[in-house]
Amino acid sequence: MANYSNARAMRALIKASLQAIVKSPSAIVFTIAFPLIFILVFGFLGGGGGFKIAVAPAPGSDTANAMYGMLRQIPTLKWVIKDTATTNKLLKQGDIVATIAIEPQPAGAKPAFKIHLNAASSEADKAMQLKNMLASLVLQQDAEIQKRQAELLTIDMHMSEVRDYKTIDFILPGQLSFSLLASGVFGTAFVFFNLRQTLVLKRFFATPVRREVIVISEGIARMLFQLLGAVIIISVGYFAFGFTLFNGWVTFLEMLAVCALSLLIFMGFGFVVSSLAKSESAIPPLSNLITLPQFLLAGTFFSIDNFPKWLQPFCRALPLTYVNDALRKIAFDGAGFMEIKMDLLALMVWGVVVYIAAGRLFKWE
Repeated sequence: MANYSNARAMRALIKASLQAIVKSPSAIVFTIAFPLIFILVFGFLGGGGGFKIAVAPAPGSDTANAMYGMLRQIPTLKWVIKDTATTNKLLKQGDIVATIAIEPQPAGAKPAFKIHLNAASSEADKAMQLKNMLASLVLQQDAEIQKRQAELLTIDMHMSEVRDYKTIDFILPGQLSFSLLASGVFGTAFVFFNLRQTLVLKRFFATPVRREVIVISEGIARMLFQLLGAVIIISVGYFAFGFTLFNGWVTFLEMLAVCALSLLIFMGFGFVVSSLAKSESAIPPLSNLITLPQFLLAGTFFSIDNFPKWLQPFCRALPLTYVNDALRKIAFDGAGFMEIKMDLLALMVWGVVVYIAAGRLFKWE
């Protein structure tokens, strides 16, 4: 007994847990197959298109003049009204085609208005469409205006060189983070509930294996398997669909680090569910109460800005939201850990809360 090694026991438990995870169809589906299906679908869809052209007034632009009022009436234009920083970010990502600055000229001056477009180079086709649309707007007003088009309006356009923000750049981090959530909650809940129900944990108590070794071993095994799934997902996105890794291998490793932290926190939810469930059939409903709202509301498929304003604060409080934001900032913007420190801090706060709850609720027998 004196020669018993908990380290050796941990290695054996990790190996056994990995074998059990690999043999589990649900683990394969949630970790790899399910996210890959969505990535393939949205990857083949590409950047997509729409019937509306998203534009925003340039910061400081005059929005009270008659020309601005006319532009607001064009049904094809979707106006996005945000602060300067958000507007610049949306332009950079290609979420808006251009910013529009309207410059009224002094009374009697010709032309009467000047419109300045600052367009994303990745949206060049839509930007040209927009320029032609603005010019044709004048022609539609009056026959006399048609004759004096040059005296009424001039439009100049500047193309900002920005990287193409593809659909895969938004979708892949969302699917990756959701696979972490599903694996952490469902996987952990089922494993520890079954270990308790089949008295496996009780049998472990008759051995010199320390209790924390059991939990850590299962956590390491799930971490290794999930990170392998993350490697596959990111690799498919990068090589098949051009997913952006701003700093190459550095970005790749930073994403895996965020995945590891996120999974650790999501496993805490799994411990809580396994303790609350009175039967195995109760685990899916309890787990869905945690995962489904986050899947729908945390920006997995589309931006949180699309939700009603009263709902957005709740969406931004969800832990999956911080994972999505952190992964997207790292991948596309090349953000380091200092740039995403608020996202990481919020995740750690969630981790403290959930593990306090898990510590109070967790049952060994």
